[in-house]
Amino acid sequence: MKMLAIGLQTFEKLRNNNAIYVDKTKHIYELISTGSVYFLSRPRRFGKSLLISTLKELFKGNKELFEGLYIYDKWDWSKTNPVIYLDFAEIT
Repeated sequence: MKMLAIGLQTFEKLRNNNAIYVDKTKHIYELISTGSVYFLSRPRRFGKSLLISTLKELFKGNKELFEGLYIYDKWDWSKTNPVIYLDFAEIT
């Protein structure tokens, strides 16, 4: 049985801990494919960190994390991209 992702904010931990994940990779793929600039403005606790973490793992090419998701067979896993990831939650 899958667990609820209470307290998990990274895509890697969520997938590796067999937590419930609502697959939004179709929307992520559409955002990436259009090649435009986006401003992500959402209220607190609405998944901004998880979205950014998912993008990080996607661009790093961590294919095994996306197995069974929409984007798995649509993404070119042979290409990886450098990722700069700033976590403001760690700043005290």
